[in-house]
Amino acid sequence: MNNLAGIDLNLLTVLEALLAERHVSRAALRLNKSQPAVSHALARLRTLLDDPLLTRQGGSLRPTARALEIQPHLTEALDRMRHLLTPAGFDPSRERRTFRLAMSDYGAAVLLPRLVPLLRAEAPHSDLLVTQAGREAMAAQILDGEIDLAFGVFPDLGEQLAQALLFEDHYVCLADGSGLPPPGRLDLPSYLARPHALVALRADVENEIDRTLAALGHKRRICLTLPHWGVAPRLIAGTDIILTVARGILPPSIEAGGLRLFEPPFTLPAVPFTQIWHPRRRGDPAHQWLRERIARFYGKGRG
Repeated sequence: MNNLAGIDLNLLTVLEALLAERHVSRAALRLNKSQPAVSHALARLRTLLDDPLLTRQGGSLRPTARALEIQPHLTEALDRMRHLLTPAGFDPSRERRTFRLAMSDYGAAVLLPRLVPLLRAEAPHSDLLVTQAGREAMAAQILDGEIDLAFGVFPDLGEQLAQALLFEDHYVCLADGSGLPPPGRLDLPSYLARPHALVALRADVENEIDRTLAALGHKRRICLTLPHWGVAPRLIAGTDIILTVARGILPPSIEAGGLRLFEPPFTLPAVPFTQIWHPRRRGDPAHQWLRERIARFYGKGRG
C-alpha cells in the first residue's frame, strides 16, 4: 500500500466497521450499506492487504494478527481525516452525533440525570448510547474505539488513556437500624463479625474495601454478591447484612425505611469518579464539547 493511487479509501471505513463489529451484517447496518456490498469490500481488502483480516468462528468474525496490528493505526488515521474534513467547532443545536458511553449503574445514577436533560436541551439531534461493563472491559473498549467515554473508578490506567477527575465520593455503611447498638454504628470487630453484601459485576475482581481490610490483616465474609447498586439497599432491610458503598449511589431518604447510615470503622480511600477517553479523541470538537459539559456539572471547568 505504498502507492495510494487507484486505492478506494472508502474501503478503510469498511475495515474499521468490520473490526469494531466483527460481524458483516452489523457492519453493514453501521455503514448504511448492504451486506453484499460489505462482503465485496472485505474481499477487496483481503486482496489489497494480502491477509484474510477476519476469519469466521462460530457466529462472528475473529481478526487476524495483522488486522489487530492495523486496527489502532487505522482508527487514529480515520479520526484525523474526519477532523480535517469536519468544520471547525461543533454546533450541538444543529449537528447530529451519537455519543457512546460506558458506566456502571453508579455512574448512571450520578451522571445521567444531569446529562440527558442537557443533551435534549442543547444537542436535540444527538443520540446517547449507554452500555455497562467492568473497569478493564471499559478501558479496552476505549482503546478499541468501541466507545467514546467511560466513567467510573479506574486506579491503574497507565499512560494509554486520558482521564479527568469529576468528583470524589466517600464510602458509608448501610445496615438495618433495628440491629445496631445505641450509638448507631459498629466497631471493627462487630463489623467483621457480620455478613456483607458486595456490589460488583464479577466477584473475583479486587475491590478497594477488601484490599484495605487485607492490608490491615482482616477479611470480611461476603454472603451476597450482585451486580446492581439500586436494588442492594432493599435486600439488606430486615437482615444483619452490611452494605458498604459510595454515598452518591444512595438517595437522601435512604434512612426513612428503617435503614441506618454510619461511617466505616476503618479508614477507606476516597472514591474518585473520573471520565476516561482515548487521546486520539482530544481534537474531536463534538467529543471535546461533551467532555467539557460533563466536567462543568461538577465544577471542573474543562474536561
